[in-house]
Amino acid sequence: MSTPTSPQDDPRPEEIDPPPANPSSFQAEVSGNLVSGGLASNDLGSTPSEVIAMAGLPELTAADLVSPPQRRRLLPLALFVATCLSTFWVGAADFRPLWAMSNWELAQQVVQSNWKQGLVYMGAVLAILLTHEMGHFLFTIRYKIPASYPIFIPIPFNPIGTMGAVIGMDGLRADRKQMFDLGLAGPLAGLVVAIPVLWLGIMRFDAGIPKGGLEFYNPLLVTMLFEHLRPDIAVPETISVSQLNPLLMAGWVGLLITGLNMLPISQLDGGHVTYALFGKRAHTLARAFLMVAIAYIIIQQVYVWTLMLVLVVMMGTDHPPTSDDNVELGPVRHWIGMASLLIPVFCFPPQGIAA
Repeated sequence: MSTPTSPQDDPRPEEIDPPPANPSSFQAEVSGNLVSGGLASNDLGSTPSEVIAMAGLPELTAADLVSPPQRRRLLPLALFVATCLSTFWVGAADFRPLWAMSNWELAQQVVQSNWKQGLVYMGAVLAILLTHEMGHFLFTIRYKIPASYPIFIPIPFNPIGTMGAVIGMDGLRADRKQMFDLGLAGPLAGLVVAIPVLWLGIMRFDAGIPKGGLEFYNPLLVTMLFEHLRPDIAVPETISVSQLNPLLMAGWVGLLITGLNMLPISQLDGGHVTYALFGKRAHTLARAFLMVAIAYIIIQQVYVWTLMLVLVVMMGTDHPPTSDDNVELGPVRHWIGMASLLIPVFCFPPQGIAA
């Protein structure tokens, strides 16, 4: 449709045809017939895209005519509440939930006598997890990447009370720089909370309590903080479940989740970062890491990581391409990204938890 140049040329009211139901055909009609000044593409001898570019107008796409999908609210909220309850329960049960579940009377007794510890652990560990996930979520909003609300995973029968949280997002819409920011924002935000929580937990650690039960191996950062904050005690290689306090446990969990997520493979946060840094060369790094991880689990018999390894293989070792792999990161992001590759070295405990 072309707009008349003056009322004298065409005194009849302008007739507007309704847009077709198919957005893509509407896009073609708009591109081919509606141009600034009433000039169609064949009037200028140019393609529709060239004419629209000459007019300084953005070209409509089918996505511009479709409303963004609404985020699900009920499921994320229900799982968040369930994770609050499961982490409260595990904290109140002194991180030995299976023992406390042996009968109903014992479970009631545990909650009544130890509810304060349960609340402290719940608040600390969820503060770390929520901050981590909000780091991702806020950047999806900034870059207009469709994403779900954080989805927490409650596990009331393991000593942690949760398997962390995830955000589903349409990562294929993010370019290289955006993928870098989306991947790294969560771990850095989580560490901002996890390190002070861990600091307080180490200061409250009582080395006089005898060891008993599960042993939690310390990542390198925990060992370094013990050396700095508690020179009065011998730095422990492991911390027994009987020696844990709620803040120390929450900080340990925060480092575990951060270090695990920053492993340079698949669509973990570390996979996002390494793909943004190295492009398709990150696939070689991811495959090499997978081989090393399998060998380590078998040789050291650290089967606690087997489930995680299976999940990574199911997701796919290689990171998919971004919407534009040619966007430059810039020197600041490049060096921050290179430094972030050390996060698993400091935060991930290779031996995990042992009986």
